[in-house]
Amino acid sequence: MNPSADPKYQDLLERLKALDQVMIAFSGGTDSTFLLFAARAALGRRALAVTISTPYMAQWEVKEAIELAKNLGVAHQVAQMPFLESLRRNPANHCYLCKQALFSRLLDLARGQGIDHVADGTNADDLNDYRPGLAALKELGVLSPLLAARMTKPDIRRLSQKFDLPTWNKPAYACLLSRIPVNTQVTEDALRRIERAEQFLFELGFGGARVRTHGDLARIEVAPAQIRFLIDAEQTHAISASLKQMGYRHVAVELSGYQTGSMNSAPATNGENDGQPAGH
Repeated sequence: MNPSADPKYQDLLERLKALDQVMIAFSGGTDSTFLLFAARAALGRRALAVTISTPYMAQWEVKEAIELAKNLGVAHQVAQMPFLESLRRNPANHCYLCKQALFSRLLDLARGQGIDHVADGTNADDLNDYRPGLAALKELGVLSPLLAARMTKPDIRRLSQKFDLPTWNKPAYACLLSRIPVNTQVTEDALRRIERAEQFLFELGFGGARVRTHGDLARIEVAPAQIRFLIDAEQTHAISASLKQMGYRHVAVELSGYQTGSMNSAPATNGENDGQPAGH
């Protein structure tokens, strides 16, 4: 079937057309890229992408977002936001506080350009996760067209693949604060160390790896199927040596594998707090 004829996609297009103009909170992840693609199809030049760059997001994400927006032919802006003092100790509600600040900034930017609507990439499956940041979006009146069109993550990946979007199988990524225990002082040096360590693992083929950081200990999480490759004797030595050069004293592997939200303080959670607009 022609992906353009998909009923949920058609519903999404109609919802976007009704907005006349929209600013998309664009992280470059699977969800926000698909939403931006649809917004361009529905609104053409009346769709604008904005990425907020913060100290607690990986800078390679910003670079990827710039390239993706360029390839989609959509006007794109990058706005800088400094480290929020309310996040310095990584409180349990850091996702809520981050979303409040990020989307307040986006709404201000939109109003300054005569745009009435800001939209993010929340999808129907996100309602099943522990995502306290969603409350901030609701309070601020941010739109979630994918959610309104009842699109799930599998829907988005399936249609993204059919539309030849390079992000169709992109691993989920999240705010770097999710690598650090709550109620822990956060420094920019620690965030950059996490970013370097994860980038190193990505380049080794461990896409979506997380380096959970407990002081000077790095606890590596990879997909369960990749654990046996991670702990290969020769590779383990090289990984340990590289991460220690980055400043870690101890390097460990989480034998249960990658678990979304494993640093969340709330019990029985399975979602990962994402500090970047437009979740993946």
